[in-house]
Amino acid sequence: MWLALHQAYDVVRLLTVVPERSDSWMFHHPGVEWVSLHAEALKIPLATTKASGVKEQELGALRISLSELVASHGIECVVTGAIASEYQRSRIDRICDEVGVRSFAPLWGRDPEDLLREEVEMGFEFIITACMAMGLDSSWLGRIIDQAALDELGDIGKKYRINLAFEGGEAETFVIEGPIFAKRIRITDAQPVWKGESGYLNIARACLEEKTLRNN
Repeated sequence: MWLALHQAYDVVRLLTVVPERSDSWMFHHPGVEWVSLHAEALKIPLATTKASGVKEQELGALRISLSELVASHGIECVVTGAIASEYQRSRIDRICDEVGVRSFAPLWGRDPEDLLREEVEMGFEFIITACMAMGLDSSWLGRIIDQAALDELGDIGKKYRINLAFEGGEAETFVIEGPIFAKRIRITDAQPVWKGESGYLNIARACLEEKTLRNN
């Protein structure tokens, strides 16, 4: 989103697909019900649609929603945050071609660790909301990814060979602050849920709050 806005894209709508299953191959699940706060913080209208979460079948919801947005708002391009998932990018590209719009993935091919460090240095704040890989235990749930966390993730990535941008589904994140947000998101109630070797953060309550100036 930051790259799209700074490359003079006129972002007219956000689109979120909410899967009915937590094991969706295509769409984000943990905390997705709070994406409306992102839209409000960005001051960009949000469109949402539900999908079955069943592999391949769930793509129909994205196709229908994009078709409707193209027809109602004259959308010419879809911007996504795909970094390394060929599965996700190939399907988004195909659907965009079917509905007659361009597909733009500005993060594609970036080195995961370099990308994360750049995001942290720019002032983006995000927490881990799900852990599904070896090396990521329950202590990571709800943790803000800062420089210290990045150093630890780097060691974990080398040991267990995980993608540090979590493109393989190793974990999920939730952004709470960024340089393009008018307000920051404050999570006021959340509980970690851990079963076996994986878990997620159940965000029960969250709200927007005014930003405070940081000390240099």
